[in-house]
Amino acid sequence: MTERTHVTLRIEGMTCDGCARHVTEALKNVAGVIEVHVPGWRSGQATVIAEAGISDEALIRAVRDAGYRALVRERRPLEGERRAPKPERADYDLMIIGGGSAGFAAAIKGAELGANVAIVEGGTIGGTCVNIGCVPSKTLIKAAELCYRSAYPKFEGLTACPPPSDWRRVVEQKDELVAALRQGKYINVVDVYPNITLIRGWARLTGGRQVSVNGTTYTPGKIIIATGSRPWAPPIPGLKEAGYLDSTDALSLPALPQSLLIIGAGAIGLELGQLFSRFGVRVMILEAGPHVAGMEEPEIGEALTRYLEEEKMRICTGVTIHRVERVGNEYHVMATINGREEICAAEQVMVATGRRPNTGGLGLEEAGVQVGTRGEILVNEYLQTTNPDIYAAGDCIGDPMYVYVAAYAGGMAAENALTGAGRIYDLSALPHVIFTDPQVASVGLTEAQAREKGLKVKTSVLHLKDVPRALAARDTRGLIKLVAEESTGRLLGAHVLADEAGEVIQEATLAIRFGLTIKDIVETFHPYLTMVEGLKLAALAFERDVAKLSCCAT
Repeated sequence: MTERTHVTLRIEGMTCDGCARHVTEALKNVAGVIEVHVPGWRSGQATVIAEAGISDEALIRAVRDAGYRALVRERRPLEGERRAPKPERADYDLMIIGGGSAGFAAAIKGAELGANVAIVEGGTIGGTCVNIGCVPSKTLIKAAELCYRSAYPKFEGLTACPPPSDWRRVVEQKDELVAALRQGKYINVVDVYPNITLIRGWARLTGGRQVSVNGTTYTPGKIIIATGSRPWAPPIPGLKEAGYLDSTDALSLPALPQSLLIIGAGAIGLELGQLFSRFGVRVMILEAGPHVAGMEEPEIGEALTRYLEEEKMRICTGVTIHRVERVGNEYHVMATINGREEICAAEQVMVATGRRPNTGGLGLEEAGVQVGTRGEILVNEYLQTTNPDIYAAGDCIGDPMYVYVAAYAGGMAAENALTGAGRIYDLSALPHVIFTDPQVASVGLTEAQAREKGLKVKTSVLHLKDVPRALAARDTRGLIKLVAEESTGRLLGAHVLADEAGEVIQEATLAIRFGLTIKDIVETFHPYLTMVEGLKLAALAFERDVAKLSCCAT
């Protein structure tokens, strides 16, 4: 019997039942296709049963020729999850290098599939997020927000929150939470799965499938590299010699500085800048790009800058930094700001210019694993490296470096490595959040990105003064921008600046994932006096002036 495969495709551009029929017929006409199922145009999906040799390109081309767009999301043998053959004399079915989010997700998935799994970790269990990233930063951000809002209600004048009487105790409480989560969500998890072994030590690939740890050589069936990332600083003259804080250092300062200069206005720089400002630190942010949060829509960056400046932060964009020096108890940063030379002085300097993959010293070259220009491990759509027995997941494969992406990738890499499932790494509907106040949340394409792809788009910008929930909460800071395809109304991108924007963005994420249109959003019920109603109002604003509508007419 000829081996068959099951292929799942994401279909974009369908707007009616006729579209679903067209896609079905187009796929049925591809040589090697046995069966096609499109569960309605709203599903944005097609499943195909075909001969195993059929190519992704043939299926995608057939859909494109019918006037739609397709992306293969998964390939797997028709018989379901099937274990790949075990190589002879394997010490473990799967060995994972790195004990962070991606590594543990991979280990749990491997254990659930019945594999004998080893995690190798030489540092602190839990990786970046729980130890030095998301958890500690968001804990301190919340503490600063509570302090700020209780001391200075938003509409009674914006100024800095007086520093807490015991900053060190605030940091200790953060450390206590981190330790509890590390123990409960990582270390204790190993005990739940008897087929997961934790090996403490530093791993090095020595060729083929061999891994050396603490002088012992192991030969696992498959390997997943999940070694995470580290803070990166640009080569600014004098910076290394003067010394500086990275985000890890800043979150554990023994005492608050009087002043702080931050280089970089991405998520980390903005979040920590506002955090320290609200604890009474004089904060200045220097950004080389034209606006803060450079990956976001310009309208969002410009609005967020205004709000931060209202909190007495100094935000400078389009900056060129020439040199950093330590002068007595101060740091001096020589820079060109708004066309003028300036010396910026502060008690501390923090660098928040991004992260780079942790891939040095792993023996990648000996194992035949190729890396990119920033040290990121190069993988294919199945997260497989140039060594077919080695996969990689998480920050070590480069951007985007989000913990939920790392966990998704870790589980997928384990499944593909152990079963040959052929699941495809798909980030086409990936939301992200910047935890400033107000928050920034986005999913999909910006207007500029959509136009770069040759798409004809229309946009809608709704300011929160037109959202009833914002008016009732007496906080109209922010806006919502939607990007839609002009011809079909399909939502391509959603960008939100608002209190709890991270909660609002999930509806837009689902809309983009399943190819929904502006009309679909407008025709969906949204509870009154919720912030997510703003998405519906922004959708209405493509065609109507929402300021002239009553709440009952939306």
